[in-house]
Amino acid sequence: MAMNDPIADMLTRIRNANTAKHDTVDVPSSKMKIAIANILVDEGYIAKYELEGEGVKKNIHITLKYGKDKNEKIISGIKRISKPGLRVYVGSEDMPKVLGGLGVAIVSTNQGVITDKQARKLHVGGEVLAYVW
Repeated sequence: MAMNDPIADMLTRIRNANTAKHDTVDVPSSKMKIAIANILVDEGYIAKYELEGEGVKKNIHITLKYGKDKNEKIISGIKRISKPGLRVYVGSEDMPKVLGGLGVAIVSTNQGVITDKQARKLHVGGEVLAYVW
């Protein structure tokens, strides 16, 4: 079966693994997913990620992060914004703030996949991929 939205699949796998209190989750690899995983590590939402496998069958092995015990989730919400059927583009002045700046918006720009804070600093707009809080 063909997958129409691989980014939404990645975010759903992370959300489901987080809800089920799993330590790790595997996601099929792509450059965009690696960039998103890199942002999640930099912002402190996941512990780390590693590339596994060889050739075409590479996976991203994501290690999730929790508080003192597994009942304290670091990722309380993750939502796909721009979808294949309805793309959402914003300019640099209209860049969204997630929960008043407590969360992070992941934006695909001509500078690469960056956070909303970095996009405001660089004065660039782009496609809003997801919100994480």
